[in-house]
Amino acid sequence: MKIYLIGYMGCGKSTLGRKLAQRLNLCFIDLDKYIEERNFRTIPAIFAEEGEDGFRQREKKALEEIADFENLVVATGGGAPCFFENIDLMNRTGVTLYLAPPVDILVERLLKSKNERPLIKGKSREELTRFIDENLQKRATFYEKASVIIRDKRNLEVDDVLPYLDKHQ
Repeated sequence: MKIYLIGYMGCGKSTLGRKLAQRLNLCFIDLDKYIEERNFRTIPAIFAEEGEDGFRQREKKALEEIADFENLVVATGGGAPCFFENIDLMNRTGVTLYLAPPVDILVERLLKSKNERPLIKGKSREELTRFIDENLQKRATFYEKASVIIRDKRNLEVDDVLPYLDKHQ
C-alpha cells in the first residue's frame, strides 16, 4: 500500500501523513524532507541556488525513487502533482488523497509559517490570499485527478480519512 497526500501548502499533508502512517503501521516520508536529505541542502537553499525549475527536477527524481517503495504514506509538496507527469505517476503507484480545506484556513496556517516557505515569503494577508486563489485555480486540474478528494474539513483526522481509503483498497 502507498498513499500520496496532495494539496496546497498548509493543508495538513505532513501532520495527517504522520498520524495516518502510524495508525496503518506504514512508513512515512515527507517529500520535501526526503529531497533535503538526498541533496544535503534545505528547500530554500535549492530554490535560491537553482530556482524553481531546479527544485522541480529534484522533486520529480525523488518521486520516481519513492514510487518504487512499498507500504508508506507520502506527504508531497504543494506543487508536486502539478509538474511533469507527477500526478499520473502517483496515481499509477498508489492512492492519491487531495486535502482541500477552505482558502481562509490555508491563509491562517501559512501566515504563521510564511518565512519558511520560499514561494510566499514576505507576502501580506491580502497578497497571500490572492496568491493562494490564483495558484489553486492553476493547480485544480492536477489536484482534481486525485483518487480521493476531501473538501471543507478544517482539522482533518485519521478517522475522517480511513473510510475513503477503504473504498480504494
